Formats: sequence, C-alpha cells, structure tokens
Amino acid sequence: MENMKILLVEDNEGDILLTQEALFENDSEIDLKIVRDGQSALDYVFKRNRYAEAESPDLILLDINIPRMNGHEVLKAIKTSEYRAIPVVILTTSTAENDIVQAYTNGVNAYVVKDFIFEDLNHVVTQIQYFWNSVATLPVKKYA
Repeated sequence: MENMKILLVEDNEGDILLTQEALFENDSEIDLKIVRDGQSALDYVFKRNRYAEAESPDLILLDINIPRMNGHEVLKAIKTSEYRAIPVVILTTSTAENDIVQAYTNGVNAYVVKDFIFEDLNHVVTQIQYFWNSVATLPVKKYA
C-alpha cells in the first residue's frame, strides 16, 4: 500500500505530539494530517473550504472532547455520509459507558481509551496503524 493517510482529530497539543511520535517511530511513511476541532474534521473529510483539495484519509483517529463539534457529532456525520467506509477509531480519555455505547451506535470501528503511559500508547497506536494498513482489507476509495 502507498503511504497510509491518517487524519488525527485532536486538540490537546501533548496528545498530538505523543501520537505523532508513536506513529513516526515505527513508520516514517505515514502521511499524517492534524485538525484540532470537529468542524475542521468535517471540512477535511468532506473536502470543504480550505480542505477542498485534501486527499481522503485511510484512517481517522478521533478524540471525543474537541471544540466546535464533539467527536460523537463528527463520527455520526461521517458514518451517515458517502465517506462512511473510512475507518474511524475513537482515541480518547473517556471511559464513560454512555460515550462507548454512543460511539458504537454511531458506527465507530474501534473505541480505545488512552489511559496509558507513553510506551503503551506507542504500542497501541502502532497496532492500530498496523491493523488498518496491513491486516484489514479496505474498499477502493470511490470517494477520493
């Protein structure tokens, strides 16, 4: 597969840096794009406004607690659109049962709680990337 295109939707600078480090430590060929709020995430995925020329991501890593539109709203909008085939992994600190249920109800592909130290985060992010890039078979991007 060509370079995996990952969209990270996260507003916490520390979490962004840790996730970047974890991804690039094991695969320097990742094409990582970062947006810091829900509205920008939808603009990116739906190719609107400043993201009109953006390439569709192969994978979205989405936090729940983000400004301008929370992760649940972003997830629901993506999974009820022509872009619903893009895998979305919630990567959040929330362990609330209602968040987990709502995420799966809205079509999340996986829900991962980031309550671990860096070495564990590195392993988890690497495994997420490996699974979606090397193990899972994804459809050809008809929405690209």
